[in-house]
Amino acid sequence: MSEINVNIKDAVLEINNVSVAYNKGNYAVTNVSAAIKRNKVTAIMGPSGCGKSTLLRAINRMHDLYPNIITEGQVLLNGKDTNKMSTIMLRRKIGMVFQRPNPFPTMSIADNVIAGYNLNGISLNKTEKEEIIEKSLQDVALWNEVKDSLNQKGTFLSGGQQQRLCIARALAFQPEVILLDEPTSALDPISTKKVEELLMELKEKYTILLVTHNMSQAARISDNSMFMYLGELVEYGKTKEMFINPKDKRTDEYLTGKFS
Repeated sequence: MSEINVNIKDAVLEINNVSVAYNKGNYAVTNVSAAIKRNKVTAIMGPSGCGKSTLLRAINRMHDLYPNIITEGQVLLNGKDTNKMSTIMLRRKIGMVFQRPNPFPTMSIADNVIAGYNLNGISLNKTEKEEIIEKSLQDVALWNEVKDSLNQKGTFLSGGQQQRLCIARALAFQPEVILLDEPTSALDPISTKKVEELLMELKEKYTILLVTHNMSQAARISDNSMFMYLGELVEYGKTKEMFINPKDKRTDEYLTGKFS
């Protein structure tokens, strides 16, 4: 497997021999190791069922919610073992955005943004709430579109706006890393373009790890790419180099459409 030479000072995440099994002995991810560079968009590509989303969810310990799932190995965030962090603190530092837009349907746009604070029992005064809501919505280029509708339900928005609202909700805690699991797969092309442009802007402030089944999307917006197959990390490198000159035959076959 080819790897990017990442100075540890530049790596916000270090994934060390991570394996995930949905039941004993049945591994969906096997011994994946990679150093994820700070302030870059890293795409995780591969055919359906290859372990992309499973690996992503292991990074901020989403699998902890399911006692039958076995996770092995280590993930370091700025050199600190995430297994030794509380899940609340970890998910403040590593935000997650899912495949389908999922604003909380009973909450207003404003309350959706600060939902993480309320759910974790973190009290904010009125000024703090207003500042976090405005900044988070500004960061996803949604503020001007919704500033006069903050008390309306988040489900009032279009699909693309809802997904940007979900990204704003993740940004409200000012995380260091944002995990996105196929965030544009349910969106139309115009909304997809807006989200892609947003991600390219956000990498100035955040490190972004993006699962995508769309090779064109990976080529457009990612700096680095990981190619997974049958639960293993086959190749990891700079996206342009991987698309032009893949080092592994399986990567080449995937990128040229010989298997999907």
